[in-house]
Amino acid sequence: MLTTHKLVLTALHARLQPLAALTLRDAVLPERIPAAGLIILRDGQPGEPEVTLSSLRYHYQHRAELEVVVQAGTDRTSAFDDLVAAIGAALEADRTLGGLCDWVEPEAPSSVDLPVEGAAALKAAVITVVLHYTTTGPLT
Repeated sequence: MLTTHKLVLTALHARLQPLAALTLRDAVLPERIPAAGLIILRDGQPGEPEVTLSSLRYHYQHRAELEVVVQAGTDRTSAFDDLVAAIGAALEADRTLGGLCDWVEPEAPSSVDLPVEGAAALKAAVITVVLHYTTTGPLT
């Protein structure tokens, strides 16, 4: 049986699968970045929940992270922006991840250019995605 935390993260991962970029979950950065880019979903932290006592519910604002990377010799910024926009459109198309979340809210990325010796430079960012959901217990 999957916990609510894992169900929500699995739904987020599935939501990103149709994108052109390779989407992985909790993976090590590969040696080669696909031409369409790479997204690595990290579980992040559920944080401290707000608790309601009648009926007992735990309300989380889980902060998952998307590591977004593109590699290109030219037009790297454009390729990166296109990938970020595609992520945004995928999340906006279903802000509840099929009813598992109350709301899904991505935060703006702060990108960085990373030189790679002997290869095209990388443009990368971490996009925090806040997942608002409720459980009946901290371990469910």
